Amino acid sequence: MQQSSNVKSMVEGSIIKHIILFSIPLMFGNIFQMLYNTVDSIVVGKYVGTQALAAVGSTTMIVNMLVFFFNGFSIGAGVIISRYFGAKNLKRLHDSIETTMAMTFILCIVFTIIGSLGVVPMLHFMDTPEDVMADATTYLRIYFMGFSGLLIYNMGSGILRAVGDTKRPLMFLVLTSVVNIILDLFFVIVLKAGIAGVAYATIISQMISAVLIILLLVRTNEIYKFVWKDIRIDGDILRSIIVIGLPTGIQSVITAFSNVFVQSYINHFGSGCMAGWSCYNKLDSFIMLPMSSMAMAATTFVSQNVGARKFDRVNKGTRIVILMSMFITFVIAVALYIWAEPAIHLFSSDKEVIKYGALFIHTNVFFLILNCVNHTLASSLRGRGDSKAPMFIMIGNFVVVRQIYLFILTNYISNTPKWVGFGYPVGWACCCIVEVTYYLIRWGNKEKTEKKLMAEGIS
Repeated sequence: MQQSSNVKSMVEGSIIKHIILFSIPLMFGNIFQMLYNTVDSIVVGKYVGTQALAAVGSTTMIVNMLVFFFNGFSIGAGVIISRYFGAKNLKRLHDSIETTMAMTFILCIVFTIIGSLGVVPMLHFMDTPEDVMADATTYLRIYFMGFSGLLIYNMGSGILRAVGDTKRPLMFLVLTSVVNIILDLFFVIVLKAGIAGVAYATIISQMISAVLIILLLVRTNEIYKFVWKDIRIDGDILRSIIVIGLPTGIQSVITAFSNVFVQSYINHFGSGCMAGWSCYNKLDSFIMLPMSSMAMAATTFVSQNVGARKFDRVNKGTRIVILMSMFITFVIAVALYIWAEPAIHLFSSDKEVIKYGALFIHTNVFFLILNCVNHTLASSLRGRGDSKAPMFIMIGNFVVVRQIYLFILTNYISNTPKWVGFGYPVGWACCCIVEVTYYLIRWGNKEKTEKKLMAEGIS
C-alpha cells in the first residue's frame, strides 16, 4: 500500500500548522454534519410549527446518548490507529482497522434495536408534553430506522482522521448535507409530509454518506484500506480500544443523560421555552465546533506523537490547541451575544421562542470559553491512553454538580428559565478547575509524560 498526500503525519514540523490544517476541514465537516439536524429544525420551525420544532429539539438528547456512546468507541479506535500510524507499525494498523469495522457492524445492529425500543419510555421519562409527544415519537422511530448510516460514517471518518485525513470526510458531508436540505424541502413543502418528512430526509442522507465512506475505505490503495476478507476481531486490539473508548463513551452517555434532566426542567416552562432552548442548543453546538474540532485534532496529534515517542511535542501541542480555541471561541461568542435575536429568528418567528432563545444565549455564551480547556485537556488525556480521569472529572461536574445545582435552585431559590439554563456554566466552571489541577499534577511537563507512558509500556 502507498501513502498519499491525504495522509498526514504530525510527528514532525510546525505544531500550529498541523493543528490548523487538520482542524479546518474537520470543523467544516462538523458544521455540515450538524446541518442535518439544524436544517430539520429550521424547516420544521418555519413550515410545520412550534410544537413540531419543540418535538425535534426534545429528541436531540435521546439520539445523542447513543451517538455519544458509539463515538467513545470511535475515539478509542482512533487513538489506537493513530498510535500505530505514528509508530509506523502497518501490520497492527491494518489489524486495528479490521477490528474496528467488525465491531462497528455489530454495534449498528445493537444500537438500532435499543434506539427503536427505547423511544416511548425515554420521551415519557423526559416528561415530554402531550402536544409534543406524537411528533417526537414519529421523528425518533423513523430516525432509528437509518441510524446505522450515521454510525458507519462516523467510524469511517474516525479512521481517516486517525491517519490525518480530514478532507475526504468533508467532501462527503458537503454532498450529503446538500442532499438533506433538498430532501427536507421536498418532503415538507411539496409532499406535505411534516415531521416524518424531515426524518426520512435525514436518514436517506446519512445512508448515502455511509456508502461513500465504505467505498473509499474498500477501494483505496492507501495504508488504511479496509479488506472485507480480512475482517475479524483482534482480542488485544479490542481490549485496548475498550480501555480508552469505554470510559469516554460512558462519560458522554451519562452527561447526555444528565442533559435529559435539564431538558425535563425546561419542559415545565411550556413549548415556547422548549423551542427557545432547542434553538439555543443548536447555536451552542455551532459555537463549540472550533473547540471540539481542535480537541479532536489534539487527540490525533497526541496519539501519533506518543506512538513516535515524541513526548516533548505532546504537552506543547496541548497548550497551543487550548490558546487557539479560546481565542476563536471568544470572537464567536461576542458576535453571537450581539446578534442573539436575529440568530434565533433563523429557527422561528415566534416572539416567545426568540425571547427565550436570546435569554439563554446572553446568559451562557461567554462561559463556553471554559470548555476550550475542558475538551482539549480531555482529548489530550485520551490521546495518552488516560481516559478514566476525564470520565470521572466530567461526570462529577457535568452531571453530579449540575444536578445538585438544579435541585437546590428549583426547590429553594428561584425556578426560572434563566437560572435553570445556567446549570450548564456551573458544570463547565467546576470541571475546568478540577481538570486543570489533575493535568498539571499528573502530566504537567515532558518528564512526567515520558515517565508515565514508558512505565505503561506505550508503544
